[in-house]
Amino acid sequence: MNSLNEVSLIAPCGMNCGVCMAYLREKRKCPGCRAPDTNKPISCTKCRIKHCESFPIDAPGFCFECEKFPCDKLKRLDKRYRTKYNMGMIENLENIKTYGLEQFFANEKTRWACSKCGGTICVHKGYCYSCGEPLCNRT
Repeated sequence: MNSLNEVSLIAPCGMNCGVCMAYLREKRKCPGCRAPDTNKPISCTKCRIKHCESFPIDAPGFCFECEKFPCDKLKRLDKRYRTKYNMGMIENLENIKTYGLEQFFANEKTRWACSKCGGTICVHKGYCYSCGEPLCNRT
């Protein structure tokens, strides 16, 4: 999970691209939200949060730096991810803001590491992309 140590894999919205199915898959692997749009799913290239008029596209910042934080777009995304995947974007952003990226990465490594092989658990699929171990069987 060395890739989780790269700021480029944390999207402005707080999504950890290192645990996304588009990033983890073998074919047409997405390079992460902050990378160029080549090979990205359409949902990522047209992301309203990434292309928000309040957020400078060339800035390496996060949504929590915006005066509108949390905006309605982010709240909807957060609700969907909390409901479907048990992960909150706003919580991620608050953790980055409070504890810094280094601690956020340390927590993410633990949270999304497979207990069986040490691979990465996919937030969307709920299992390890290396060995297939389900998230629910983690110790």
